[in-house]
Amino acid sequence: MTQNEDRQMPSDELLVAFMDGELGSPEREHIEKLIETDERVAERFDFLSRSNLPFGEAFQPLLDKAPAARLDAMLAAIPTTSGRRQASGGMSRRSFFAAAAACLVAGIAVDQTISRVGREISRPDEGSDWRAVVAEYLALYTTDTLSALPNDRNTQMAQLAEVGFKVGLPLSPETVALPGVDFRRAQILEYDNRPLAQIAYLDPETGPMALCIIPSDKGAAAPDMERRRGMNVVYWSNATHAFMLIGHDSADRMKELADSVRGRLTA
Repeated sequence: MTQNEDRQMPSDELLVAFMDGELGSPEREHIEKLIETDERVAERFDFLSRSNLPFGEAFQPLLDKAPAARLDAMLAAIPTTSGRRQASGGMSRRSFFAAAAACLVAGIAVDQTISRVGREISRPDEGSDWRAVVAEYLALYTTDTLSALPNDRNTQMAQLAEVGFKVGLPLSPETVALPGVDFRRAQILEYDNRPLAQIAYLDPETGPMALCIIPSDKGAAAPDMERRRGMNVVYWSNATHAFMLIGHDSADRMKELADSVRGRLTA
């Protein structure tokens, strides 16, 4: 192996397979060496290992639509060290990457498969990394991801009560309402061993949108904006939580929507 090959940046799929214990000794030792000696690889490994979002669960309905024969063939083509697939019937993160790729080939995959996150940080704040993770997650959403979800008030109240309890912030349909945008689901995810609330919306014009909340002790920060994965992000924080609103609408519209909800969340 040449020095250039030894230093080549491994793919996300390979790093995830390493985390899931799916590599044989030579590959595993090679990845371990890269993590120890290459700062880029170490940073990417740390990013992926702290990203504990349920990608497979969130997009199982879309994966179910993929042509079974084509999907099975592509999954079977993934090399494994033992020559066997998971016996539990569950989907490993490596398999999810392959399934997402298969769906993309079939023309029904959501926006884009996971790729490397650009670290475009305008200033130090409460973890731009968590916003990067959320952006990668939301980039996989399409209108179909959210349109079939129940949106009756009782379901909304129950979801928001549970999510609010987990992040330590009272939430209700009125608290998180966005003008002209339909609330579709509230759920708890996890980032860096902290609960992460995701409140998903469906905008009739621009598609999926999300308000996300994570406990934070970094102090208050005024609203700021950035772009991630082709979406506009408004983010801010108070003494106890960090917030972000992310979607495909224009920067001005996203700021307007964030302003409409910010007072209710930080009061």
